[in-house]
Amino acid sequence: MPAELHILGIRHHGPGSARVVVRALERLKPDAVLIEGPPDAAEVLPLAAHADMKPPVALLVYEPEQPSNSSYYPFAEFSPEWQAIRWGQTHDAKVAFIDLPQSLRVPRTEAATAPAEETDAGDETEPAEAHGPRDPLDQLAAAAGYPDGEAWWGRLIEERRADDDPLALFDAIRAAMAELRAQRTSIRTDPDEVPREAHMRRCIRAAMKEHERVAVICGAWHAPVLTADALKQFSAKADDEVLKPLPKRKTTATWVPWTYDRLSMFSGYGAGVLSPGWYEHLWVHHQRFSETWLTKVARLMRAEDMDASPASVIEAVRLADSLAALRGHSIAGLPELSEATLSILCHANPLPMKVIERKLIVGIKLGEVPDEAPAVPLQRDIAAQQKTLRLKVTADDLVLDLDQRRETDLARSRLLHRLSILSIPWGKLEGDQRQRSSTFHEVWRLQWKPEFAVAVIEAARFGNTVLDAAASCVRDKAQNATDLAALTAMLDHVMLANLPTAVQHLVARIQDLSAVAADVATLMEALPPLARILRYGNVRKTDAALVAPLVSGLLTRICAGLLPACSSLNDDAAQAMRARIDGVQDSLAVLEAPDLINQWQHALRRVGDTEFHGLIVGRCWRILLDAGTATTDDASGHLSLALSPGNDPAKASAWLEGFLAGSGMVLVHDPRLLSIVDQWVTSLPEDIFEQVCPIARRTFSTFEPAERRMIGERVKHGDSPSPPARPGVQHATSADYDPERGALVDPVLRLILGDEP
Repeated sequence: MPAELHILGIRHHGPGSARVVVRALERLKPDAVLIEGPPDAAEVLPLAAHADMKPPVALLVYEPEQPSNSSYYPFAEFSPEWQAIRWGQTHDAKVAFIDLPQSLRVPRTEAATAPAEETDAGDETEPAEAHGPRDPLDQLAAAAGYPDGEAWWGRLIEERRADDDPLALFDAIRAAMAELRAQRTSIRTDPDEVPREAHMRRCIRAAMKEHERVAVICGAWHAPVLTADALKQFSAKADDEVLKPLPKRKTTATWVPWTYDRLSMFSGYGAGVLSPGWYEHLWVHHQRFSETWLTKVARLMRAEDMDASPASVIEAVRLADSLAALRGHSIAGLPELSEATLSILCHANPLPMKVIERKLIVGIKLGEVPDEAPAVPLQRDIAAQQKTLRLKVTADDLVLDLDQRRETDLARSRLLHRLSILSIPWGKLEGDQRQRSSTFHEVWRLQWKPEFAVAVIEAARFGNTVLDAAASCVRDKAQNATDLAALTAMLDHVMLANLPTAVQHLVARIQDLSAVAADVATLMEALPPLARILRYGNVRKTDAALVAPLVSGLLTRICAGLLPACSSLNDDAAQAMRARIDGVQDSLAVLEAPDLINQWQHALRRVGDTEFHGLIVGRCWRILLDAGTATTDDASGHLSLALSPGNDPAKASAWLEGFLAGSGMVLVHDPRLLSIVDQWVTSLPEDIFEQVCPIARRTFSTFEPAERRMIGERVKHGDSPSPPARPGVQHATSADYDPERGALVDPVLRLILGDEP
């Protein structure tokens, strides 16, 4: 007697589909449940029944030799596949995955932060802009008057509450998909779909030989080609010929926590849903979900310090039900509830809706996997340290304020720095300026993302513990690095991560590269991280003395080469050099090293006495003036010469930009400098002023509003004296006027001006 075969075509991650699948399985009582999923995960599939397995979770299938060649197969509590797995495990039925194994697929090498395209489900629901052909469900949606396939399927299947025959529903879905497939002839030669469906049919044939009743849970799009009739249409021999040439590679699988935002289509994953948080609500609250949903919205709004009264909730429920009735729906769906929320609870303000969409409609939830799940030793060490240091692993943003004078906070900081070195960016350092102004303070923003699982596996090749792996990773990067600035920036990171063995190796590598570096710009970019280490290192309990010789040696070479490095620069090169000069100046300003500072200021004065690009020369004089090395007379004399009428206005404006960039307080406190600038601006012809205005505008826009206001007030009230006399230039006064000589030119002036007596 031939085995019974039932094909249940579903919407991946759909609560309505999941509910109907469970009802169908209860009626069919199959002894084999075949699910569209990766057969590579057969060994870890039994862990789905573990008590500590809490969706959302995902199967991660990857190549041990190259973990970035990986794919994710996510499951939520409301996923039909997940419910089918749990049903089969609790009813002693055989549960197996039948999709094309990852070991037979062409690898897709992608960065760990952008995981490979997920292929376990939902080809029929992938966005058209991401995967070529238009979503086939959109055709049915357009015919039914819905904006897209997601809305159509959600209304008819996911939000339905009818208890009709589940098998009849699946027959209708299969018939609709068969019609759509008939209109799309390209599917017959699709290089991805053809082998997948051939492998599914092969697995179904094998199961039907061993079991009496077989149920297949697959994406609705595949249902028409997996039926008993399709098994006859596509012969076993033909399917074997399709699969025979596929290359085979080694893969392994494990379970990893997943998040709702990664389950959403917005994150770029093909087999996703627009609103996983809403779908979870539909799964949990099968009845009266309008009232419970809007109550949940009100609780969130109150938690976010927004008004949401019970009366408003009641009114929003009434509005949502009324909208559903006007649109011919028996119950309110997400569109009606969202419109009611925006109108009543948010008072037509779209900003609160952004919070509701992120935290409720999409949802913030991170799943859990049992400790028995396969894991590399590095992953277990990370988990142990997270537990010891009481660092919460969550999908939400957490701000962590660390005081490194405390041992626990210091240990947390070191762990986060070590993970960053291993390219596991669980924490991102916030407020760099705040960190520079404090010797012990760090602010981190933490958010755990599912793709970090691949990053951990890739980093495991460096060692079995975070400490060993980070140190080995640093040595590997240092050995292959050729960028001196990148090495010194890495040293700053490594010192904070407290990797003493790696520090010595890195310092030696920096010395080797700096000894042969001839580019002054490279040396200037490499200095600031070393200066920060020298300034803050000892407070953070690191051996900063190692970098003191490096700072001294680099600065000596910078000062020796600064003058030729600043010559013959165009505008773009001058901007870059000015930024480097500012970087070196800021670095030395925090060091209590008079010898180094004097050496640097001497080099700046040599550049300031040249006719190089005005942006550079002006910046040098401003630094010298602020440091007290140059007097106001020196600065005003050079400013007056730079802005003299005989100079090119473009060059003069560049000099002014370099001198004033970042702060205008020097003009507020020194009327002579303000007068020089004022006289220069007012003396410019109209056409020249139009050319210079954008540069001057850009310069003054960097000032604080209070500075701009005070400068304007001084100019308005004439609080700037006449510019000082330049050496060698004589100025006439009213006492020098000779009326008799003036009368001689009076007739000529009247003739020129056309003013006859």
